Amino acid sequence: MLDWWKKVAFENYANFEGRARRSEYWYFTLTNILITLGIYIIFAAIAIPNIESDDPPPLLLIPLILLLLFSLGIMIPSLAVAVRRLHDTGKSGWFLLFNLIPFGGIVLLVFYIQDGDLGENRYGPNPKEKLLSEE
Repeated sequence: MLDWWKKVAFENYANFEGRARRSEYWYFTLTNILITLGIYIIFAAIAIPNIESDDPPPLLLIPLILLLLFSLGIMIPSLAVAVRRLHDTGKSGWFLLFNLIPFGGIVLLVFYIQDGDLGENRYGPNPKEKLLSEE
């Protein structure tokens, strides 16, 4: 699972061109959710024992800073893999703006779940076929 995350986060950090398979997008998303959840668990482990206290412990800043740095660090790769996923379904990256309208996220979810276009489309070759030819 971390291989997909490494591929998207480091090898294709800001690559908004080409296509991304469903597995690439969803493994990247799952890994980000798990890392974020882990940071929240650390935050809760520090915060819950001190819930009665008026002064928050200074250690509470560590998971908050980690969360901020992680969020900033994956912002561009998250946008890039989402755009490449849309490209795989034949949609423009501008469709990400659907997030700004009510229920637009549901439309994007449907696009992310769809299988990619067969063969080559205007955004490049099918990544499934490319993967099969490399084996």
